[in-house]
Amino acid sequence: MIWLTWRQFRAQAAVMSGFLAVLAAVLAVTGYELSNDYSHGIATCKTEEACQIFTQNLFEDYKSPFLILTLLVLVLPAVIGLFWGAPLVARELEAGTHRLAWNQSVTRTRWLTVKLALVGTASVLAATLGSLMVNWWISPLDKSAADQFVRMSPLLFDTRGITAVGYAAFAFVLGVTIGMVARRTLVAMTLTMVVFVLLQVVMPLFVRPHLLPATTLTTQITRDNLDSLMSEGPSGPVRIRTEAPDPKAWVLTNQTVDPSGKAVESIPFTTFSQFCGPQAEGPPPPEGGAAPRRPPGPPQACVDAINKLGYQQRITYHPDSRFWSLQLIETGVFVALAAGLAGFSFWWLRRRVS
Repeated sequence: MIWLTWRQFRAQAAVMSGFLAVLAAVLAVTGYELSNDYSHGIATCKTEEACQIFTQNLFEDYKSPFLILTLLVLVLPAVIGLFWGAPLVARELEAGTHRLAWNQSVTRTRWLTVKLALVGTASVLAATLGSLMVNWWISPLDKSAADQFVRMSPLLFDTRGITAVGYAAFAFVLGVTIGMVARRTLVAMTLTMVVFVLLQVVMPLFVRPHLLPATTLTTQITRDNLDSLMSEGPSGPVRIRTEAPDPKAWVLTNQTVDPSGKAVESIPFTTFSQFCGPQAEGPPPPEGGAAPRRPPGPPQACVDAINKLGYQQRITYHPDSRFWSLQLIETGVFVALAAGLAGFSFWWLRRRVS
């Protein structure tokens, strides 16, 4: 049974092995150069501002491959579920070849166990290798990335650490389960993709924020923590956003609260009041350098006037220190879901498949 399963799977395994081998060769050559550029630049920059400009320029130079590789890790589990999981059983049920195996003294349980164990192990191994290679290559850019590309952000969290392994295991078993129920390969592949993509949207929006208790901080608005002060026109109300104490944190909510502690969308204040006029332009960046990450803030008198009204900022966030805890919990969730789907597959095979 193992030999037969391997013969059916070896073409897909060869394609994935070739892809990972090419990826490893490309990343090894370019990653060595990227690592040297980063180490040399950090060692030679003399001031904090110069180092900031260097890391910004480095990230901009490699931004395209950064996003491509991030997308690759995000898509790899879906590809495994789509092309390895969905056809694994659906193809045999659709063609009727499963009856041949069952008539050769192979029980249904053994038939499915071998398929899940052999191809499932290959799925987890492929996702692990792909994730490790990309994370090694991209590590200097993670240190140089702009604020919106921190590893705790929903865009990057699934492509760092170990969650790709849990997603790959789940996507594979999801494809097998849907294929067993649908009994049609194309239908199974379509449904697997829809369900997996939907879950990748639901998880960061509705589940991940609650895997651990978030940190809530109510703080005074200052020029140091002010991230943005915006209004809808010269006389429009002002909306405020401040930075979390941890610059690499995942900010869930960033609300302005009135003196009674009630959240408000804006404050009755305008950016063209006597205290908050058009902001003065800061000094130009050094020649060949990038602009500062944050533009000059409003005058101190503007911030003082806002504080006199009694408004504060309430931030709810997950600090970067919880990255690995969230990674372990989320990976465990998807491994548990995969185990549950596998159990359902065995039940369905014995009760419903003939």
